[in-house]
Amino acid sequence: MATFSKIDLRSSYYQLRIRGKDVLETAFRSRYEHYEFKVMPFELANASTAFMDMMYHVFQSYLDSFVVVFIDEILVYSQNLEKHTSHLLLVLGNLREHQLYVNLRKCEFWLIEVRFLGHVMSQEGVGVDPSKVEVVLA
Repeated sequence: MATFSKIDLRSSYYQLRIRGKDVLETAFRSRYEHYEFKVMPFELANASTAFMDMMYHVFQSYLDSFVVVFIDEILVYSQNLEKHTSHLLLVLGNLREHQLYVNLRKCEFWLIEVRFLGHVMSQEGVGVDPSKVEVVLA
């Protein structure tokens, strides 16, 4: 039976460190203080691109085999429970290796149906999330 897990990263962009030579580019000054970002702020124009590049690099060998990544959400999918456990261990080990931390409250593990990016995925296949259709028809 197809099995899915959704993993959400905690404070995603803040886990991406800015290179030392680029920190000065993020600097700004208030009346009394000088500030520099050491991690990626959400407001930078290319923050999402830089974060996605990092995520693609981290999961490069798993993408389209059993992992889908969209910004800070990771979908792990497998044909059966045994493979899924193995896939989850690989993904979680990879997150640990790259010092990326998850938000356990937003994670869901060992699901037979999952909603991800406006779609519902299950043993039967992929379909449009009905709640998204209701919004369009309303």
